[in-house]
Amino acid sequence: MPDRPFGAVLTALASPMSADGELDLGATGSLAAHLMASGHDGLVVSGTTGEAPTTSDEEKDRLLRTVVEAVQGAGPVIAGVGTNDTAHSVTLARRAEAAGATGLLVVAPYYSRPSQDGLLAHVRTVADATDLPVMLYDIPGRSAVAFETETLLRLGEHPRVVAVKDAKGDLQAATRVKAGSDLAFYSGDDGLTLAYLAHGGAGVVGVTTHLLGPAFARLVAAVDAGDLPTALAEHRAALPLVDAVMTRMPGLVAVKAALHLLGLVPTAAVRLPLLPATDAQREDLRAALTATGLLEPSVP
Repeated sequence: MPDRPFGAVLTALASPMSADGELDLGATGSLAAHLMASGHDGLVVSGTTGEAPTTSDEEKDRLLRTVVEAVQGAGPVIAGVGTNDTAHSVTLARRAEAAGATGLLVVAPYYSRPSQDGLLAHVRTVADATDLPVMLYDIPGRSAVAFETETLLRLGEHPRVVAVKDAKGDLQAATRVKAGSDLAFYSGDDGLTLAYLAHGGAGVVGVTTHLLGPAFARLVAAVDAGDLPTALAEHRAALPLVDAVMTRMPGLVAVKAALHLLGLVPTAAVRLPLLPATDAQREDLRAALTATGLLEPSVP
């Protein structure tokens, strides 16, 4: 069985908002509680899907405290604290620890394009700032800089760096890192979850898990049991919704629209520079939700 420092099925939590773009903390708490009752082991707050780039430090603090209260210790609550400013990330990490987070998500500093030695120094400085375990977030499509294999191996020697959310999609590199370290790998690409699990991965930090938590939990359980046919069936059944959410518009835009269609959040509002789903995109999501059995077919 793979080491799972944060459980197996986690969601990068969306941040519900009112129609005018203000945080809806009541809806945030309700959504967090719903997910924890629906196949989840834990949640990530203020990641990409939580609109971290457009929420203030104070808003991040309120979101985190709301989720910690809603979860009530039922599973880990990981706070996204990565920025392109090491000192700012340290401040966010310390605030997250004070607010009750049980782990930190640290992305490679975006825009700054640090060297691998700079990346090492950044992560070690943030990891040394608190007593919380750290999950690295490797997503070069957004950060421009990837965690190279040797860098991950060196970071794996840090006592508090315990996991990687891998959105790089390089299974061969992930396998090399796993062979040479104790780092737990979580798929950061919903559609590759089965592949990562088959390579000894710990689980997923997902977006469509907002909608398919029980299905992803069944997928993990099937892999753990060595039941590949069942795991493959769960993977294939999820594909229409994974494609609709992750490939046709920004994932957080899609998942907020889908959550609204399901009545799980009051609005699908997002903050600029993102725009809400168009009517055509909403109908595409409706069709995928219906195909997956989450919505009843519309009556003509």
